[in-house]
Amino acid sequence: MDSNTTLLELIQHLEKRLAEGDFKDAVHKIKLMTTRDMILEIISK
Repeated sequence: MDSNTTLLELIQHLEKRLAEGDFKDAVHKIKLMTTRDMILEIISK
């Protein structure tokens, strides 16, 4: 990921990590899910 990553690419990256179980623990998973959800909420306005 770099500074030119689009929001769609970021969301896809988060979805992939969640689907593959690529997170440290349950708290980290919740942080990834919250980040994804907040980005989706912001761009839907």
